[in-house]
Amino acid sequence: MAQTDIIIHDEKDNVGVVVIEKITPNQKCNCWIMENDGSVTIDSKNEIPLGHKIAMIDFKEGDTILKYGHDIGKVVKPIKKGEHVHVHNVKTKKW
Repeated sequence: MAQTDIIIHDEKDNVGVVVIEKITPNQKCNCWIMENDGSVTIDSKNEIPLGHKIAMIDFKEGDTILKYGHDIGKVVKPIKKGEHVHVHNVKTKKW
């Protein structure tokens, strides 16, 4: 099996977590889906460091980010599939 670059915790998740030192732009990434031991691939759009999230789908402003099968925030500016998901484009719904 190929190296795992990204872990997706739950089938419902629309982001994955980078588990290698960094992902580079235009990298073909291998993703492991923990819940069902499945796998998918995704092409990155930009550099994403270890522990940060990658968009598994296209998002528009106001969309909900799902990680661990739970709502972890809302999109505050559009995100394309394969782009870095972090504080610059996602905020908590609490504030």
